[in-house]
Amino acid sequence: MKNNLYAPYITALEELKKNSSYRYIKDIKHDKKYIILDDKRLLNFSSNDYLGISNDFDLRNEFLKEYIEGGEKISNPSARLLCGTSPVYLKMENFLAELFNKERALIFNSGYHGNVGLYSSLVNSDDVVFVDRLNHASIIDGIRLSGAKIIPYKHLDYDDLRQKLLRYRKNHKKAIISSESLFSMDGDITDINKLADLKEEFNTLLIIDEAHSFGVYGGGTGICKEQNALNRVDLILATFGKAAGSYGAFTVGSEVLINYLVNFARSFIFSTTLPEISVAFSYYALKKRILADNSLQKKLFNLNTHFRKSLKSFRIMGESYIAPVLVGENSRTVEFSKNLIENCFYILPIRYPTVAKNTARLRISLNSSLEISDIDKLTECLNSLK
Repeated sequence: MKNNLYAPYITALEELKKNSSYRYIKDIKHDKKYIILDDKRLLNFSSNDYLGISNDFDLRNEFLKEYIEGGEKISNPSARLLCGTSPVYLKMENFLAELFNKERALIFNSGYHGNVGLYSSLVNSDDVVFVDRLNHASIIDGIRLSGAKIIPYKHLDYDDLRQKLLRYRKNHKKAIISSESLFSMDGDITDINKLADLKEEFNTLLIIDEAHSFGVYGGGTGICKEQNALNRVDLILATFGKAAGSYGAFTVGSEVLINYLVNFARSFIFSTTLPEISVAFSYYALKKRILADNSLQKKLFNLNTHFRKSLKSFRIMGESYIAPVLVGENSRTVEFSKNLIENCFYILPIRYPTVAKNTARLRISLNSSLEISDIDKLTECLNSLK
């Protein structure tokens, strides 16, 4: 009986293996800028720790000393609206609101919690959301939960978005334009002001996901700040789990919208709150390293420029420190990844369905823990693969 019940799942997994799309959790250890896999020491080019904060042991030790001496709690096992709040959360939210020049901020447990909470509560079946075709899965999942109509527009194609707005906006009560600022799989950047122009023309909300740009662009605030568009965006969502080297997420916006989320965002209302120590470390990292000066960001931008100039054999997508190397076929991309790992570079293949068919790539993610010499070793290996 059990075999019959499991048969569809077994078939689905076998199909993934045939298409070189099967995923599994690896047994890895971390050692600063290296990954230890099967006793092999690999340079880590797959991390989202863009500023190397998780490898900054001086920062970690300073924080832990202050935190322990301060007698703060490690965790807070309750929902925020019960007793799972404290001055730690409020201090961070007030700081973020000021940083983004917004009225309020609200912490979520993760970027996924944040996007699901935002979209599932802000719209319903009478409404419509216009999404960049490459938006993150968490955005799509949140809209699906809401029941609102999803209208995808061509990636970074503002004319296509305008045509979609002309056709569909008038048929719905509320509307949202949704985009990432820095796209996590293509490494390219949105023109926020063009989206804001359309938001104003068609009377929609504008929500921007800054998950991969917060901490780096705009002096650490993100691409909305970099493009002088902070005050034109209704809600900005970002995470502490990438450039901030920590865990958790937040959104910033008007008093009205944040109060609405507190009362209607189910992923906020019904979740045990983020541990206090995570919020406190995020605050410490932002104040002491990320926003204190721009040296880590400058180093990262220099590494990216050098990498893009040095690689001759492949097309590098986008323009940012997320530098995907386009290969095409799933199987070929997997083989290249295996070859790179054999040569001591931890670079993973990104395949369908994460990206479109025949656009499989090696997602090379640069970070400030690396050096120019590390980049040179990688480009030499990649140039030899073609």
